[in-house]
Amino acid sequence: MKPTSVVTLLMIFGGIAFGQTPATPVDSHIAAARTAAGLDYRATFVNLCLPSAPRGGGAGPTGRGATATPPTPDRATWYAPPFKVFDNLYWLGTRQHSSWALQTSAGLIIIDTNFAWATGPEIIEGLNTLGLNPSDIKYVIISHAHGDHDQGAAELQKRYGAQVVMGAPDWDATLARPATAPGGVPKRDVAVGPEGRKLALGDTTIEIVATPGHTPGTLSYVFPVKDRGRTVMVAYSGGTLTGAFGTDAARWDEYIASQRKIAKVAADARASVILSNHSEYDGAYTKARLIAAPRQPGEDHPFVVGTDSVQRYFTVMAECATASKLRVGAQ
Repeated sequence: MKPTSVVTLLMIFGGIAFGQTPATPVDSHIAAARTAAGLDYRATFVNLCLPSAPRGGGAGPTGRGATATPPTPDRATWYAPPFKVFDNLYWLGTRQHSSWALQTSAGLIIIDTNFAWATGPEIIEGLNTLGLNPSDIKYVIISHAHGDHDQGAAELQKRYGAQVVMGAPDWDATLARPATAPGGVPKRDVAVGPEGRKLALGDTTIEIVATPGHTPGTLSYVFPVKDRGRTVMVAYSGGTLTGAFGTDAARWDEYIASQRKIAKVAADARASVILSNHSEYDGAYTKARLIAAPRQPGEDHPFVVGTDSVQRYFTVMAECATASKLRVGAQ
């Protein structure tokens, strides 16, 4: 990996002086990402654009292993109470990872399930705390097959008969796990191919967009929620980090194309909310706790950031990936 240039570091930490031209194509893409990130998406920028930035993993509550899970961490380091975020959308995450419940007229859709040790206290008990019935779960949608998002799928499938939805390549990886894998292995239900699909339940339809890159079967979504009765469109980014790509140009190109793809779907739907499965990227844990605060005149919902801001989020991802591809010399 090529070292980060002095100009790049100056751009990252202090910005470019007015009128100064970035020294290299890498610097230009980092500058574009930094501008798009602003103060809103600094963690996404740092994790994707800085080659030496610390990555999640290992044995703590932020670990991302697909088949390995840490011993249950101290509850005081990860537990968070559930929150009603919109009229029909509920946050069921830990302080590090997000799971969501989308309420429809015909039942619940769970988006991402966290580690196996968090599924019970965060999702099942969380739904009960919010006055929702876990038996109403009809679908469990998995953004990508990593343990911090999919280890609860088998339990929800077995206990409540929910159908598990996953990208086809990630199903293949999941079914190759041993039966003793943390959380177990779900039975194959709905596989989403590269064309994506719409998932309708009652009065709600989710646009599922195949966005391979973070994993071969990563899925992202666009769907409606209600804020005091008004419809608001959500864009959900299914996978973020690029640390394993190395010099594989095809993987970089696939990831970059996926960000542009979901950005267009979000733009066409006029999505004004950006969600992720990691609170460090979308601020979900912090914003969820602001819901209870009375809105002052002129204030919008804490999660409503506007259509331009949603597009800036995907710009950060695409520009950082382009810079990283050039930095490692992928051809």
